[in-house]
Amino acid sequence: MKDFAARALNQAQMKGATYADIRIVTRTTQHIAVKNGIVEALEQNESQGFGVRVIANGAWGFAASARVDMREIERVVAQAVAIARASALTKTRDVNLGARIEAHGRFETPVARDPFLVPMQEKIGVLMKADAEMRRVPGIKVARGEMEFQREDKTFASSEGSFITQSIIESGCGIVAMASNLESGEIQVRSHPNSGGRNQVTRGYEFITECRMPENAQRIAEEAVALLSAAQCPSLDAATIILDGSQVALQVHESCGHPIELDRVLGTEAAFAGTSFLTPEKLGNFRYGSDVINITADATIPGGLGTFGFDDEGVAAQKTDIIKNGLFVGYMTSRESAQELKLGHSNGTMRADGWNRIPLIRMTNVSLLPGTWNADDLITSTDDGIWMETNRSWSIDDKRLNFQFGTEMAWEIKSGKKTRMLKNATYTGITPQFWGACDAVANENSWIVWGTPNCGKGQPPQVAHTGHGASPARFRGIRVGVIK
Repeated sequence: MKDFAARALNQAQMKGATYADIRIVTRTTQHIAVKNGIVEALEQNESQGFGVRVIANGAWGFAASARVDMREIERVVAQAVAIARASALTKTRDVNLGARIEAHGRFETPVARDPFLVPMQEKIGVLMKADAEMRRVPGIKVARGEMEFQREDKTFASSEGSFITQSIIESGCGIVAMASNLESGEIQVRSHPNSGGRNQVTRGYEFITECRMPENAQRIAEEAVALLSAAQCPSLDAATIILDGSQVALQVHESCGHPIELDRVLGTEAAFAGTSFLTPEKLGNFRYGSDVINITADATIPGGLGTFGFDDEGVAAQKTDIIKNGLFVGYMTSRESAQELKLGHSNGTMRADGWNRIPLIRMTNVSLLPGTWNADDLITSTDDGIWMETNRSWSIDDKRLNFQFGTEMAWEIKSGKKTRMLKNATYTGITPQFWGACDAVANENSWIVWGTPNCGKGQPPQVAHTGHGASPARFRGIRVGVIK
C-alpha cells in the first residue's frame, strides 16, 4: 500500500495540490441475529476502497473509488483537485491546517480471541440459549439477540510525510425481551447489557463471553413481564433521580458529546446533527455543571469504542479535558478548526465512516470521570427519589439544550431503599441546569465504558462508533413525568 499511497500523493502535487492525504480502507462486518428461536440474520460483508483529500487554490476537494489499483489513481486525484478548484470559487478564506504533522506508526486493537475466527456454530449457540431462556418466562412475546463484529484495516498517508497503518476490531452483543398485555395493548421491554440490547467495544470475542447473555436472559424477561403490572412513574416537578451508568453514558453522549464538536459550533455542521449552544465565548468561563462534573474526550482508553491510534488526519490519539470541576474548558477539534479558534493544534477527533466519506469531528470516548461515592451509598443516602436505568427513548433540540429521556425501568426510593418498581419513567431538563444539579457520582468500582455504535451525523450520513465511560450519578430537583 505504500507505493499506492505515494503514487496518489505525487499525482496530487503534480496537479497543483498544496496538501494531500489518502486513506485506504478495508472493512469487514459480521452480523448475527436470532428472534424467537429462529436465526433471523446471518451476514458478512466486506468493503474496500480509497479516498483522497486535497487542498488546491486554498480549498478542499475529495474523491473516492472502490477500485484500489494504480490505473484508478489518476482519475480520482484529478477529480479531487477539480472539486477543490471549484470550491475555491466561493471560499471566504484559505484552508489553514496549522503546523506540519509527520506521523508514523502502527496500531492494533488488543484481542484475546479474534471474533472472526470463532466458529459460527458457537456464536449462534450462545444466542439461541439466551433466546430460549427468555421465552421460557410466561408472558414474553418476543425474544431477540444479536452479535456484531467489525474489523477495519486502514492505511493513511499524507504529503507532509505521514504513513500510518491501523487494524481496529470491534465486538458487540445484546439481548432484548418484550412482554405485552393483550387486553390493554401495553408493551414493556427490557434489554441487556445496554439500551436496545447491544453494547459494543474495541475488544475480541472475550467481551461476548463476559456479557453473560444466557445467564441474564431470565432476569430481563422476568423484569419485562413485571413492568406490565408495575406502578406508573409519578409526575413530579422537582424530584431526586439516580441514573444508572448506561443512562448516564447516553446523557453524556447527547448533551455533552455533540455540543463540544467544534464543527457544529462554527456552523459547518448544522444539518442532520444540528448546531451547539457552546459558542466560542463560553470556552474557559462557562459553568457547565456542578463541581463534581469532570468530563474528558479520551481516544486512548483500552477497549473503548472510540479508541484508536490515530485519527483520519493522522493526528495521534489523545486525552482532552472537556469539563473540569464543572467548568467548560475544551472542544473536540480538527486541524483546521483548531486554527480558526487559535487553539494551537488538533486533539485528534477527525474520523470518517469508511473510505468514501470525508472525515468529520466525531466523539472518541467522551466520559464522565468517576466520583467518590460507592454506588450503593447513592441510594442509602437518598430519602425520597427514583432510580432509573437503561434508556428507552430520547429527544433533544438541535442546540443540545432542552431534552427528555425515558428509561426501561425505574424504582421508587424511600428512606434509602428501593421499594416498588415503576414503569414508563421519563425526565426532562436543560443541559447546564441538569448537570449543575448533580451532587454525587459513583466511583471507579461501577465505572464502565459503554459503546454507542450508531451515532449519526453529516450529509451524506455517516455513522460513528463512540464510547462513553460512566458510573451511576444523582441529580436533585429534576422534573419527572408530565407536569400539567
